[in-house]
Amino acid sequence: MGRPRESTPARRRAAHPPSSLSHLRKGEQGVLDRLELSLEEAQRMMELGFVPGARITAAGSAPGGDPRVYRVDGSEIALRRETATCLKLRRPVSHRTAS
Repeated sequence: MGRPRESTPARRRAAHPPSSLSHLRKGEQGVLDRLELSLEEAQRMMELGFVPGARITAAGSAPGGDPRVYRVDGSEIALRRETATCLKLRRPVSHRTAS
């Protein structure tokens, strides 16, 4: 009998894809499913390109990690973690993108 496999963060991550923008790591992509924001906030996010079906890539972040920069529709937008958590993903498109 072998030892039981340890659950590594990468292994757990593969089993549970990111559920919101705030869970994406730098270079990861996701497809926006829905915006769980007030109507006014959701409209503003959609004006910036955060519409359901949009492919979003996590780019960079401030030294403390908040806000973070996301690439969407040819633009780079900085969002606070509080807002990014409200943008729910359908599924990851790919693990890494070319930089």
